[in-house]
Amino acid sequence: MHRHVLRVRYGDTDQMGFAYYANYLRWFEIGRAEMLRDLGMSYRAVEEAGIQLPVLEAQVRYLEPARYDDAVAIETGIAEVRRASVRFGYRVVREADGRLLAWGHTEHCFLGRDGRPTRPPAALARLMEQAPRAAPPVTARE
Repeated sequence: MHRHVLRVRYGDTDQMGFAYYANYLRWFEIGRAEMLRDLGMSYRAVEEAGIQLPVLEAQVRYLEPARYDDAVAIETGIAEVRRASVRFGYRVVREADGRLLAWGHTEHCFLGRDGRPTRPPAALARLMEQAPRAAPPVTARE
């Protein structure tokens, strides 16, 4: 899986000192964008090629909280590519001790300029084939 490390900022936390739950979806987006960039195509380039990737579904399973100033790795990979959609898998791991904090997925539709589902252009399809694969979903605490 692709890894991108970020630090939990004070503004990312709630009153309990835990990273606010919705931030994990934002971190998934960061992981997804950085994986594509490292593979050679930015999200901007995807959109300039006439493809949008709206989210169809999102899931997060929280295992342990991330806290202020934790360095966390966002691990991202492709779980499945279909004709007009792609599912990304994610893991959020605390760098200090390697603990799995959360895992999840997002499913996206490839939309063309006309706003209708479409197959990805050849360059994007090749990129998706080259992308790291997502680890299988976790069914129990690691």
